[in-house]
Amino acid sequence: MTTRQLGRWGERSMWRSREGAAPAKSPAPPGVPTPSPRPAWVLADRRAPEPIGSLQEHYNNLCKEKSKKINPFILHILQGVDEEIEQGLEGITLNVAGNNRLIPVERVTGDDFWILSKVLEKNPYINGLDVRYNLLRDVGAYYAAKLLQKQYNLIYLNLMFNDIGTEGGDLIAKALYKNVTLKYLRMTGNKIENEGGMSFAAMLQINSSLEKLDLGDCDLEESTVHLSHMLKENHCLVELHMSKHDMRNGGMKQLCDALYLNKSLRYLDVSCNKITRDGMVFLADVLKSNTTLEVIDLSFNRIETAGAKYLSETLTSHNRSLKALSVVSNNIEGEGLVALSQSVKTNLILSNIYIWGNKFDEATCVAYSELIQMGCLKPGNTDVEPYVVDGHVYLAEVSNGLKKHYYWTPTYGEACIHSANAGFNLVPVGEHL
Repeated sequence: MTTRQLGRWGERSMWRSREGAAPAKSPAPPGVPTPSPRPAWVLADRRAPEPIGSLQEHYNNLCKEKSKKINPFILHILQGVDEEIEQGLEGITLNVAGNNRLIPVERVTGDDFWILSKVLEKNPYINGLDVRYNLLRDVGAYYAAKLLQKQYNLIYLNLMFNDIGTEGGDLIAKALYKNVTLKYLRMTGNKIENEGGMSFAAMLQINSSLEKLDLGDCDLEESTVHLSHMLKENHCLVELHMSKHDMRNGGMKQLCDALYLNKSLRYLDVSCNKITRDGMVFLADVLKSNTTLEVIDLSFNRIETAGAKYLSETLTSHNRSLKALSVVSNNIEGEGLVALSQSVKTNLILSNIYIWGNKFDEATCVAYSELIQMGCLKPGNTDVEPYVVDGHVYLAEVSNGLKKHYYWTPTYGEACIHSANAGFNLVPVGEHL
């Protein structure tokens, strides 16, 4: 983002002047900052916040003042929020998602978000902001970062797929050095690359409030090495998504090394990578001593039968904390799948397993059919369902999983089906957002 692009929003030096001179890229981030004082809006007797003016009116006035075009989509959403506030609702998530198919959408740009962030700065009723699938880019990220420094009750921020690059990612990560309220951040699909990923890794050594971070499909490649150091230091992160990264087994080893020390991570998503047998050896070994991981998503990797058997041996004989395992769409054959079924039978804690997209043989079909018939595996806790044809047992796919509706929700019907989104129930961080 060039100085010309910032234009009327101020020179980059104005941003950095808040924290002093811009630090060089090579040194480690500054030490742990002093916690921010308790925000003024948090009242001791838990009274409702004082009434504020209409968000629509504030937005209209700001657009006129700054000579900006009114975005009708934003205006429509703010009208609904005004109605909710009038009804006495608090803890509202402002949903300005650009992929809304039910109402006309004019996607939010960095210019639009500048005005919107001004509207939200002092609002005590809104604690979530969803602007996924818009066009914020690095300019919008600049104002998202400023919002994180000024909005003291924002606990959820969804910036998925906004064409935010390395510089925008760096700005948001640095804004979280001193933020003590945000718990859930989605950065999925923004190509922040390794440099941006390293900024988030550095931030997580300092930030003590963020509990759930999604950096999937961000082109991080080998940054799992840096994230392993982050996991050694951070003591509050309970869920980390790293889907579509080029992790390979070297990165998996670094991550597993960190898991020997980390005592807070509960949900590990390493889907859409290139993990093979060696990676499973590392993971199986760490699970022998790790007692905090409850959910592991290994879907869309290159795991074969040998890797599945390593994992099964650990889950059968050692680990008693893992509740759910997803190995969807790997290359596991019958022997490995049967071994995993034995883990479910003997390990009473392991309640959910998802196996569709592997190589089923008749022994696999019989094994999982028996698990369900015996009550060891509830039908809603797996993605397969047995049926019989001519005396032979087969498995059909069922639309259950850890996060089927992570990137989308049904246009009609129930928006959050528990069996399709079991991960939110097993690790309830931001499950209502």
